[in-house]
Amino acid sequence: MFAIAIDGPAGAGKSTIAKDVSKRLGYIYVDTGALYRAVGLHMLRRGITAAEPERVEAELKNIDVTIHFQDGNQLVLLNEEDVSGLIRTPEVSMAASTFSALPSVREFLFDLQQELAAHNNVVMDGRDIGTVVLPKAQVKIFLTASPEERARRRFKDLEEAGKAISYEEVLKDVKERDYNDSHRAVSPLLPAADAVHFDNTGYTLEQSVEKILALVRAKDV
Repeated sequence: MFAIAIDGPAGAGKSTIAKDVSKRLGYIYVDTGALYRAVGLHMLRRGITAAEPERVEAELKNIDVTIHFQDGNQLVLLNEEDVSGLIRTPEVSMAASTFSALPSVREFLFDLQQELAAHNNVVMDGRDIGTVVLPKAQVKIFLTASPEERARRRFKDLEEAGKAISYEEVLKDVKERDYNDSHRAVSPLLPAADAVHFDNTGYTLEQSVEKILALVRAKDV
């Protein structure tokens, strides 16, 4: 099996780019951030916070998160409910960041991620794919862009989805997530030692995809 690991901060375009790369290669795309968002959504619904790690660990027993692929698209099911759209709000995004700092949550989702890569050619994106989840991935990329660029992209997506939020709020959320992700005790956001660094500020989607495909082709896929 061949694995492409794409790590980087929120809003760097990981999901959009990884999805396009996977389609071009005929690989399965795994958005690991969506799994953490599903856990965050469940905890929000139960009124449980990341400041209560014992309650979180106990509640994980009541969560079944699975990924289904339909017409090439990834669907995230939380206890058999399709939550693919519900997990894309700023509130759930922040919850995903805080709950992902807990070892119990990361361990809970670790096996599912490795299982998918063991049986499929995958493009997997997240925060610790190249360092922890798939340390032997054939291609590792650390994708980033300036906070302002990432906030602009996220704001545009939310605006198109009809969400009432200001650019300033989105930028604040982006910076908070950057801090949380890079300072957590377990699997902080760090590039793998052998990852290719790619700052795609100012790049179009097609330019970003082509750059990554060129790296994959260099591996003689």
